[in-house]
Amino acid sequence: MTSRENMAAPRGHASEGKLAGCTLFITGASRGIGKAIALKAARDGANIVIAAKTAEAHPKLPGTIYTAAQEVEAAGGKALACVVDIRDEQQVVAAVQKAVEKFGGIDVLVNNASAISLTGTLETPLKKVDLMLGVNLRGTYLTSKMVIPHLLKSRCPHILNLSPPLNLNPVWFKNHTAYTMAKYGMSMCVLGMAEEFRGQIAVNALWPKTAIQTAAMDMLGGEGVGKQCRTSDIMADAAYAVLSRPKDYTGHFLVDEDVLKEHGIKDFEQYAVQPGHPLLPDFFLDEAPENLVEQMEQHGATPAFKPPSSSSGGPIETTFDAIRGVLNEDVVKSTQAIYQFDLSGPNEGVWFLDLKSGAGRAGQGQPPVKADVVMTMDSGDFSKMFAGKLKPTMAFMSGKLRIKGDMTLALKLEKLMGRMSKL
Repeated sequence: MTSRENMAAPRGHASEGKLAGCTLFITGASRGIGKAIALKAARDGANIVIAAKTAEAHPKLPGTIYTAAQEVEAAGGKALACVVDIRDEQQVVAAVQKAVEKFGGIDVLVNNASAISLTGTLETPLKKVDLMLGVNLRGTYLTSKMVIPHLLKSRCPHILNLSPPLNLNPVWFKNHTAYTMAKYGMSMCVLGMAEEFRGQIAVNALWPKTAIQTAAMDMLGGEGVGKQCRTSDIMADAAYAVLSRPKDYTGHFLVDEDVLKEHGIKDFEQYAVQPGHPLLPDFFLDEAPENLVEQMEQHGATPAFKPPSSSSGGPIETTFDAIRGVLNEDVVKSTQAIYQFDLSGPNEGVWFLDLKSGAGRAGQGQPPVKADVVMTMDSGDFSKMFAGKLKPTMAFMSGKLRIKGDMTLALKLEKLMGRMSKL
């Protein structure tokens, strides 16, 4: 059977055995993409080291290292379940040692474990920053460092990091800088180690073209996100194709769909959670998130992570620059309110004004907490109102301004507008 035939084989059929006898050390393999890769290799008769934290069932997330081990063995592989927090050097060293003692070596490392928080700089607690950098960047580097001495003794050595192409377009940083830095840390390990161990170990990155349905995606995207996703089988099939290549195939930043197209796969509906439904594109690829959102909405899909619409330095951004210029602690003390502006017209979008904490802040997108007052109006009237050319009371009375929430707090905003119109 050719690899092309194997890729297209119905789910559950035994594969041709390219990874038979190989030992794969997979981080975060108790569920999701990591487990799917483990099961794909297990059908070849591979040995799988399941290195993950979940030893006891999680109330919100399915599976443990032990249930994953049972599935691996049921699929035809051999399993070793290890409790590993990849931020802990001693735990990683112990798991690597157990793997070598049980299976005689390690041939493949899949750095799959990852932490995510799609939040801005001010909204991301340092504890979350440390978690993402600790798991994604440091954990990947640490695990690679400990496994590499054993890979150098293998006949088919591979490191595969589940991380994105290094796309330095600022659009991929602005909404979640900490997460992007952490994921790109994994990709930088590929960039450096591929060159460092060229000719000795294949080091590559693999990333999905669309969102993949996992427990983490369900938690992030909420109800209904699943039908916009593909199953983790597409990543497992792509990973299998990459790991079946010789060790001189290295330094590549790969996308699952592209990998499988090279292997002759044409039917990608087999991977869809709901065939025919528009799919949610993943982050970090060439298309800007604003364009992706627009394309999806045109096809009736609902993006799970809708970024703020771009202001491109327009009149609303100019107005908010002026607002920021008059904010101070006195204004905050005398106001104590959070405002949300839902703007329509040529410069539509959502903006907020936080006059409840610190010296105040204003910006694009939803406010950090629920707004006390929501104002809905045309973007052109909004600019006129803050420039003193349109009185809020007149705008409200004429129907140009709709106010939802605390009217007393809405009236307090007039004082700020009056101060701005004198500038």
